[in-house]
Amino acid sequence: MHYIKNTLYILLFLIIYTAASAQNNFSGLGETMASVNHNFSKEYSANFAVRSRYFLYKNNLNYKQQQVDFYHFSTFKLNFIHKLSLGIYYRNRDWFNTGSDEWRFTQQFNVTKQKLGVRYGHRIRFEQRLFNTFTAFRQRYRFAVDFPLNGEKLNIGETYLVASTEALVSLSEAHEPLFDQRFTSLIGWQIDQNLKLQSGLEFRWESYNVKAKNNLYLLTAAILKI
Repeated sequence: MHYIKNTLYILLFLIIYTAASAQNNFSGLGETMASVNHNFSKEYSANFAVRSRYFLYKNNLNYKQQQVDFYHFSTFKLNFIHKLSLGIYYRNRDWFNTGSDEWRFTQQFNVTKQKLGVRYGHRIRFEQRLFNTFTAFRQRYRFAVDFPLNGEKLNIGETYLVASTEALVSLSEAHEPLFDQRFTSLIGWQIDQNLKLQSGLEFRWESYNVKAKNNLYLLTAAILKI
């Protein structure tokens, strides 16, 4: 068990470090998110979130706001391991003169299993992304693991690790197909029964089949359950 945890932790950070060392088209960004979750019943829950994205490094160290995102997901629990979610998403870049605003509609299917304190998750997403001048259809598959760093059960005041990799493909009439790959590692803190804080890194290898962009994100999040 400890061998699996240590191997996953070290391997993911090596991947992120190695990928981020590639300086071609490299940018460093930050994302800060606040999320609120509520269970209306055993079968239905809702999530509301706001997220800010900003540049930290692009050719040199410099803070520049890129966008603000607002989104909602409704999740329906089909059984113990399967969930179906529908989402709506709005991205505002017009306020910051950094590009097109975006409306996004999402259909998501989750499969989650747990063994010896480690939770394994498979997520498939279908997204319709509506920009000012074109529409893109993006398909995503993510594999994730998370587990407490102390024992097999997460208690209040303890930490946990989330590690994931995700493959994405975007299709549209305006552009040729674009392929992306993401690697993420997060440390979380269970502050109390209803509040979690998370921080970590995400490396995005974007449009690698056309002209690769290497973006490293510093992620911070607060997740509140009410």
